[in-house]
Amino acid sequence: MKINAERLTASHDEAVTVFIIGMRINRLFALNKWLPVARSMGPMVAELAADPDSGFLGAETMRQGFRTILLVQYWRDFNSLESYARDRDRNHWPAWTAFNKAVGSDGTVGIFHETYAVSKGCYESIYNNMPTWGLGAASGLTPATGSRNEARSRMKAATNN
Repeated sequence: MKINAERLTASHDEAVTVFIIGMRINRLFALNKWLPVARSMGPMVAELAADPDSGFLGAETMRQGFRTILLVQYWRDFNSLESYARDRDRNHWPAWTAFNKAVGSDGTVGIFHETYAVSKGCYESIYNNMPTWGLGAASGLTPATGSRNEARSRMKAATNN
C-alpha cells in the first residue's frame, strides 16, 4: 500500500451523503445467522462500484474487535442511496429480506446504519502520510495548501455562522 508522504485533501467539493452501515456478531457460534450477513456486503459494493450512474462514490471497511464490521460509504446524494436500497432488482433488497426472515430481531446479529447528508462546503478532510483513503479515495486527492490550521477555510459554508 503506497503511502502519500504529503498533506492532501479530498478533491470533492459538492454535497455528499455519508452512510455508515455495519453488523455486530452477538452470538459467535450462530454462524448460520451472521455469516450470510457478513458475506452480503461485498457483492453490493462490487455491484455499486461497477455502476458509475448509481451515485455511489466509494467505501472503506473497518472493524472494531472481532465482532463488529462497518463500512463508511460515500454517495453523491441521499436519493441515490435510497434508490439503491429500494431497488428490488439489485443486491440489497434480497439481502435485506433474507436478513429479516433468518434473523429478524432474534438477537444473534445486530445491524446498524447512520446516514448523514452533508451540504457543499460543510465538511473537510486531511490525509497526511496516509494511503489514499476515505472521501479522498472516492473523489481523488489534491494538495492541502495553507497553514496547518486551515480546517476553518476548508469548511467554508459551515463556518460562516
